[in-house]
Amino acid sequence: MASTRRALRVVGHPVVQAGGWLTAAGWAAAFPLVSHLANQVAWGRFAAPGYLLAAVLTLTLPHGPAARAAAAAAALCAVLLPLGALALTGHHQSEVTVVERSATLLLHTGSPYLTDPTHVVDFNPYLPAMALFGLPRVALGAAGPAARVLGDARLWFAAAFLACLLAGWRLLRPGRPLRTAALPLTVLTASPLVALALTVGGVDLPLIGVCCLAMALADRGHPLRTGLVLALACTLKWTAWPALPVALLLLHRRHGPKPALRAAAPALAVGAAVIGPFAALHPREVYEQVVRFPLGLTAVHTPAGSPLPGKVLAGLGPLGHTLSLTLLAVGALAVALWLPTHPPATAVAACDLLAAGLTVAFALAPAGRFGYLALPAVLVVWPRLASPPGRLVPVPRRRATQRRAAAVPIVSRDTVRTRE
Repeated sequence: MASTRRALRVVGHPVVQAGGWLTAAGWAAAFPLVSHLANQVAWGRFAAPGYLLAAVLTLTLPHGPAARAAAAAAALCAVLLPLGALALTGHHQSEVTVVERSATLLLHTGSPYLTDPTHVVDFNPYLPAMALFGLPRVALGAAGPAARVLGDARLWFAAAFLACLLAGWRLLRPGRPLRTAALPLTVLTASPLVALALTVGGVDLPLIGVCCLAMALADRGHPLRTGLVLALACTLKWTAWPALPVALLLLHRRHGPKPALRAAAPALAVGAAVIGPFAALHPREVYEQVVRFPLGLTAVHTPAGSPLPGKVLAGLGPLGHTLSLTLLAVGALAVALWLPTHPPATAVAACDLLAAGLTVAFALAPAGRFGYLALPAVLVVWPRLASPPGRLVPVPRRRATQRRAAAVPIVSRDTVRTRE
């Protein structure tokens, strides 16, 4: 706990904070110079001056007002202004088009998937529930500035992300005013980690938020709500599926086997009810677009092409692609075997485990983007901000011998040890 306080003092020092904003400014300023994507270039031109202003405010204003003013300046220039400008002009990454079109297809054809995709933007690699974020565009259209902005799926991606993180904060810090989350949430959202994704695409943001919320619910012992939130996560994108065993193991360790089963039942039932009909009625489309396309197995290749290890291997030819998939399967198996023997005891530990597994998956997949790593990064950062340091973490005694023993919990944020 003393080390946590020391770390917080270091992070809270104005020079350290200003250094963080300057680093963000350098990162943003690089996009107009090195990126060939117009949306990212536009974001960099808006964000870099905002981060510089945040650094100046941090060093010149009194400590308390400085942090709030810097966060506000960064949020304005790195999120609100570029998002508004891009939404008004209809510029975004292709995944926004895919999600908005999937909602139209769902309402008119009963399926969010095109029958015969021929171009990259024709493929929908998301699970059916992702189409919900495209419904505002269907309802509002794009006639007029208000409709263009309010119907933009990015706005609703961001709303879901922020709502989930705020709900997780309230769960992990019960009794504390929700306004205490304003500054850390603003800083996180305004950071390049989230701001770039939110501004140009943002399709992974609701997934990040829902996973964080699921771990907070499991930590606090709400099995039904945990199961329903996990069902939502697992029907958005297949990368959320590892969250299911991690959250169930957290529930099992913290609150026993029955709560874990009560969470698993709705998660599996609702997930199957949402995905099952589409998989049964449109098996070819689901298999080609949700499974084969993200793995780089279709004739049309995914544009996700950052030089991560799996992508580099896949670029060597069929043998390299097979090796990438093999390493991905081995990594998944290793994580699956390790989890039951090292179940998480807190939301922080659960999110760390999930982040580690997703990082392995993104690194070894045949196609991936560096932007995907924002998901595990937020999973590591936000629960630590939301969890009060030094909270007692009781472990249930499941055996009769343990019930008869006098167990004494030793306080830690991420670990639990029992001395008998």
